[in-house]
Amino acid sequence: MPRAARLFIVLGCIAALLAVALGAFGAHGLKTRIAPEWMSVYKTGVEYHFYHALGLILVGLTAWRLPESGCLRAAGWAMLAGLLLFSGSLYLLSVTGLSWLGAVTPFGGLAFLAAWGLFATAIARSR
Repeated sequence: MPRAARLFIVLGCIAALLAVALGAFGAHGLKTRIAPEWMSVYKTGVEYHFYHALGLILVGLTAWRLPESGCLRAAGWAMLAGLLLFSGSLYLLSVTGLSWLGAVTPFGGLAFLAAWGLFATAIARSR
């Protein structure tokens, strides 16, 4: 298995494991500790976290067929960055209430957009 394929599949699996754990923590540990509007923010973080964990796995599976694609590797790294910036900032924002963290979230969203665009470019350029 190509190195990039293995790396992104493993990162995606770890990210999915964390999404499930953080989702359970939110549902059981935070439900009574944070206001409902912050719980909604937290849930959005979990939702996008899980979608992009699956996206990382998809990048890894695709890298199995396109191991030399620089666009595909960039897509994987952008997806990971988006996951950390977008979901991570929403998790921290919801449990701390520090409003400045909301300024970080759009950078994660931009990283997600870049990741999917790079992924599409990698596929479009493949033979």
